[in-house]
Amino acid sequence: MIVVADTSPLIVLTKINRLHVLQTLFETVTVPKVVADELLSEKGPKEIRERFINAPAWLVIRQQNSSEQIRGLDAGESAAIVLATELNAALLVIDETKGRVEAKRRNLAITGTIGVLERAAEMGLIDLSQAFDEIRKTDFWISPELLDERLRLHRQKKSQ
Repeated sequence: MIVVADTSPLIVLTKINRLHVLQTLFETVTVPKVVADELLSEKGPKEIRERFINAPAWLVIRQQNSSEQIRGLDAGESAAIVLATELNAALLVIDETKGRVEAKRRNLAITGTIGVLERAAEMGLIDLSQAFDEIRKTDFWISPELLDERLRLHRQKKSQ
């Protein structure tokens, strides 16, 4: 299964100490070189640079063949969508709304940070409530109501 990821999910999962779930769920995750460069940028958080300076072996960095830049998206989002398309990826992990809309337009299967965490919780790998609490402490913007609703649905599914 080929899984491609954008920058945001990797950053958020690192900040809440859940990056390992990507390897557990998907074995390998491919990122465009642009995304790898964003993770190592001096403009980004030091903790992220330090985590990715020696990228884990399961994180495959690959340059997309096309130089297509999708209008309205940043370089990482655009490259992730283009690479996922080129590789016929089974899944694209992306958070930003505009990027998700474009990925769906291209018939790519998508999930985001929350979806990854929900999958991990369904497999018993993490406590979803705890992960969501930790997300709330980061600078990752997500509606608290959405987190509450996703947690309610998770608990409901679990009790059935």
